[in-house]
Amino acid sequence: GSVRVSGRRLRIGAELIAPETGINLCSGSYIQPVEDIFTVQDDIAGEIASALKVKLVSRQVRNNSSIQTSNINAYDAYLRGRRFYEQFSRQSVEFAIKMFQQAIEEDEHYALAYCGLADCYSYLYLYVEDSDAHFETAQQHSNRALELDPLLAKAHVSRGIALSLNKQYAAAEASFEKAITLDPRFYEAWYWYGRVAFTSGNLDKAARLFERANQLQPADYQSALIVGQVYADLGQPEKAAHARKKGIAMAEKALDINPADTRALYLGANGLAALHEPERAMQWLQRALTLEPNDAMIQYNAACVYALLGMQEEALNCLEQSIAQGLSQKGWFEHDSNLNSLRALPRFKELQQQLQ
Repeated sequence: GSVRVSGRRLRIGAELIAPETGINLCSGSYIQPVEDIFTVQDDIAGEIASALKVKLVSRQVRNNSSIQTSNINAYDAYLRGRRFYEQFSRQSVEFAIKMFQQAIEEDEHYALAYCGLADCYSYLYLYVEDSDAHFETAQQHSNRALELDPLLAKAHVSRGIALSLNKQYAAAEASFEKAITLDPRFYEAWYWYGRVAFTSGNLDKAARLFERANQLQPADYQSALIVGQVYADLGQPEKAAHARKKGIAMAEKALDINPADTRALYLGANGLAALHEPERAMQWLQRALTLEPNDAMIQYNAACVYALLGMQEEALNCLEQSIAQGLSQKGWFEHDSNLNSLRALPRFKELQQQLQ
């Protein structure tokens, strides 16, 4: 399909084509005011459902109006906020907060915008400063999202993330399970459930969850590269290598679109280091560090790459910087096999004590 904007008008063309035969199953052209984007989405979904002879009548697939705002400005701000948040750095998350706040100013009942704010403050708590203010704000916004829409899978995911901040793992898992019940194909539910399983040390479960996340979003380099590490931890080197190669290829595609995607760079560097490609790993890592040298998340992941490459002093320096910049992900720190070569070192033990 295609979308073109001219002033306040949209021109949308959509086609549904059977991949096996190339036959056009349905097509449509829509010229509408920007404000009617939600109606057009419903129309396109309805025509596709009709062509496929399926019904959009379930708790999992609801009318757009039940999960989205009818305010186009709020929707636009929300999408911008999600884009910033998914870059997973302090600077981008701070930009995302502004966008989600703008969305709520436009529509104070916009549940997804509250989810976005909850996710941002959870990130700030884990990677910038584990303050009471960040913790309480994440709880407040995740609860507000659930109040506004208790059948919104994303609201339960955001609540699960917020609950995991102080190790309420059982409650967090219940939230993720509820999200999956509401929408079994919701990628974020499986991905974040996998992260919490890893943080709590349940590697078998984490592997299953990350695999499912990647099936649902095949272009996602995060779940592929992380599950590669989990397989390595489980003593399954062939699966680990396959997942890492797959994840690196996906990260390369992401970097073709956005060369400044630091998460693709440092996760890809980790995969390359594990696959014994030190030169490429260092090239990718240095690009990430050049783009955002003072980010706690990047410093932590740089430490992982250095540790895999046997550069212990550099790894410890990065860990030290990461903790100084606000890292409080103790569970990940304790269970991350990338750091195993450092664990016997006195300096590492001292750093670990700082996360008590």
